[in-house]
Amino acid sequence: MARQASGTTVRSRRLGRELRRLREAANVSVERASEVLRCSVQTIYRQENGAVSVRLKDANDLLALYRVTDDATREAVLELAKTTTQQGWWRPYGDVVPRWLQVYIGLEGDTTEIKDYHSAVVPGLLQTRDYASAVIRTDWLAGEEEVAKRLDLRADRQARVLGTNPPKVDVVLDEAVLRRPVGGRNVHRAQLDHLLEVGSRDDVTIQITPYSIGAHPPLGTPFTYLGFTDEDDPDVVYIEIPTGSLYIEKPHEVRHYREIFDRLQAKALSAEASADKIASVMKEL
Repeated sequence: MARQASGTTVRSRRLGRELRRLREAANVSVERASEVLRCSVQTIYRQENGAVSVRLKDANDLLALYRVTDDATREAVLELAKTTTQQGWWRPYGDVVPRWLQVYIGLEGDTTEIKDYHSAVVPGLLQTRDYASAVIRTDWLAGEEEVAKRLDLRADRQARVLGTNPPKVDVVLDEAVLRRPVGGRNVHRAQLDHLLEVGSRDDVTIQITPYSIGAHPPLGTPFTYLGFTDEDDPDVVYIEIPTGSLYIEKPHEVRHYREIFDRLQAKALSAEASADKIASVMKEL
């Protein structure tokens, strides 16, 4: 059964794109829209990018401003506005989940394919709890309560994304990820063993780029490509940075990252050879 993109984050993106289309068709500036809603210009941009929800009253006001009289269009916009204000499942973790990460979690839950490249650590979706704890604790500002909540959130994400009807997950890891002893020998060894286990699933492919291939793009720059089957939900690239994240949605830029990932897969060891590589590194520990 194909995954259906129906989460609040995906619907927010759809609503935002439709509001932008209607605003531009009406030749209304972002500044004018912000005046009508009595909000900042940045808020309008964030609404149109799907980064924040749109209240039903605001949606009605924008439809009036954009002179939208078609009943079908009005009904579709207002219905989206009603559903985008619903809270996501991650709400209980809200105090440790910044807004930029909430957007990613929402998209991750509705994507049909995830393509992950990492050069430093195992991606969160495939981390064991002990390995994740060691990674999270590199944030020296995180107290014990926050660490525990972030660990629970990560486990919840893994269960939801990799549970029933999961997306296709393709992961490319630099060899450095296998050799960096995160959390100590035992924790690291257990993490590598987990990679072998999860990599045996039909919906997960793990490949390793060995040191022997030399320099390759995007050297040192991890990213996650989220793909959607519905043409109304364009693919997006997520890049996490120390102070937040970047979301790349322009079609030509997204295509560029897809090509980079395809090249990485072509240069990487096959899934079978990668499993042998992981097992070999485990023996060295």
